[in-house]
Parts: sequence; C-alpha cells; structure tokens
Amino acid sequence: MHHFSVKLPLRLDWSEMDLFGHINNVSYFKYIQASRVNYWELTGLAATFEHTKVGPILLSTGCQFIRPLHYPGDITVEVRMEFMRNTSFGLHHRIVTADGIVAAEAHDVIVNFDFNKNEKTPISDTFRNAAELIEGKKF
Repeated sequence: MHHFSVKLPLRLDWSEMDLFGHINNVSYFKYIQASRVNYWELTGLAATFEHTKVGPILLSTGCQFIRPLHYPGDITVEVRMEFMRNTSFGLHHRIVTADGIVAAEAHDVIVNFDFNKNEKTPISDTFRNAAELIEGKKF
C-alpha cells in the first residue's frame, strides 16, 4: 500500500453529470489536473516558473476508471511522487469518495522544461528537496 502525501478535497458539481447521472469522465481529468497543479504549487514549481520560464510540462497522463462518481458528493484527490529522474518525474493520483472508495487512479509523466530554450532541462535541487520533504523519502 502506497502512502499518498498530498490530499486535495473537492466538491462534485451538478454541471459535471452526464445523461446517466454519473460524473462525466472528462471531469476526472479536471480533478487530476487540480491535484497536479496543487502539487506543483506546494513544491514551488509554479512560483519558480514565474521568474525563470523553466517549469513543468505534461508529457502524458492516463486514468483508470474504477467506480462511477455521483452528484452530490465530495471527493479527495490524493497524490504522491512515483519517480524522479534527471529531467522528468511521475505523479500517481487517486480519486477517493467521502466513504473511502477509490473511484479512479491516474499516472502522469511530467518533464521539466526550459521555455526560453524550448528544451527539457534537469530538475532543480530546490524542487527535488521540496518533493523529498513532502514525500519523506529520497529520489
């Protein structure tokens, strides 16, 4: 069992329901995006980008839909750092219902990108240290 270090509570919105009364699968990706951006903010990646134009770019994301979500309801999107390489890292997200049921799991691969040079660039020690502090382990 993995430990998910960062949790983001979200409220399901009526407008996200599909014809069948389920939350539309596109909305799951919005929740995952909110979780991803929250992680970037907590680790300082978002702030660093403002000054340097070096920051994260999403290479891939994939979601396994396990259970439907229904309005009304509250969810928590949990996230943990899955891996960290020289220029990229992976995030593992779980969407969990208020009663503790895992509704979906998703995996992101994110590249550290220098938008000045238009190329990938090594992950900074600052970000690595911030992630290690949040995760309670070395990468």
